[in-house]
Amino acid sequence: MLRSCARLIRGGVALCNHPTILQTNSRVPRHFSVSNPHNASEFRDYGLPNASWSQNLQDLFNNFQELSKKGSWKRIPSYDSTVHHMEEVPPSEKRERRLFTRNLDKDGVGFEYTMFYNKAEKRTVCFFQSGPYLEGPPGFTHGGCIATIIDSTAGAGVVYSYGPVMTANLNINYRK
Repeated sequence: MLRSCARLIRGGVALCNHPTILQTNSRVPRHFSVSNPHNASEFRDYGLPNASWSQNLQDLFNNFQELSKKGSWKRIPSYDSTVHHMEEVPPSEKRERRLFTRNLDKDGVGFEYTMFYNKAEKRTVCFFQSGPYLEGPPGFTHGGCIATIIDSTAGAGVVYSYGPVMTANLNINYRK
């Protein structure tokens, strides 16, 4: 998967705030940006603990926060509608579109996760807790939700390591 992402970086459309240069060395206008033109304190960061997080998820978060203070890891913030936007049209506060994994207004019912990135190792970790709205078979998280969080984590790692990418192919085989 990472090789496919690397191929896309060399000639694809940008999905983050890096200029995209085609093999002909001509710049392509960016269509989307993951940068936030507003002050981040104006918006809620959903990658921070809330009351629905289990003790285990909070402990993992705290361990990596300590590593972040040492400089080896960096927490990746996660906002709802302010993360992805048309570059020429900044997001408005009344925007109805949202980042897929941050589309619920109630804590604990959907995707509860946080990501950390280590630049030196080019490694991303994601701590994920699924809510009841993500249930597939009774008592289990839906496989599509698991695939989504894997795709989001792998994508974030590649974007932070190499620049703009998009998922071209994702194959997951589930086993008992």
